Amino acid sequence: MKLHELRDNPGATKPRKRIGRGPGSGTGKTGGRGIKGQKSRSGVAINGYEGGQMPLYQRLPKRGFNKPNRKKFAVINLGLIQKFIDEKKLDAKDITEDTLVASGLVRRKLDGVRVLAKGELTAKANITVTGASKSAVEAVEKAGGKLTVAAPAAAE
Repeated sequence: MKLHELRDNPGATKPRKRIGRGPGSGTGKTGGRGIKGQKSRSGVAINGYEGGQMPLYQRLPKRGFNKPNRKKFAVINLGLIQKFIDEKKLDAKDITEDTLVASGLVRRKLDGVRVLAKGELTAKANITVTGASKSAVEAVEKAGGKLTVAAPAAAE
């Protein structure tokens, strides 16, 4: 086989349909849109329209509520903190939200950093963050460290 003999399998490619190119094409004149009516016109999108029947999204009941001023915390687990301490990316003596961001453990602080108790913490760590679960505080104190929950810093 030579390069100039390469071909697609028969039927693998179809020529594109050229709409509105004369009666011989089979899709001339009205271009496959039928005659008159909303769908034959340009600029029509009838998504969700059910022919005058009450649309599904309006028939269903409204539910829930999104609090506009809710807080979004960056969440971090104790196991990850331990891993970063082992890899010498974090200093166990003083861990703050800024050091967590600098080490790359947290991408951005958002409304603060919240520590959860997933994973094991063996290092004696001194952590200061915006929030923590009760079990996380207990786990840090069990390892001989201290977890301080500070008020969130005012947004700059």
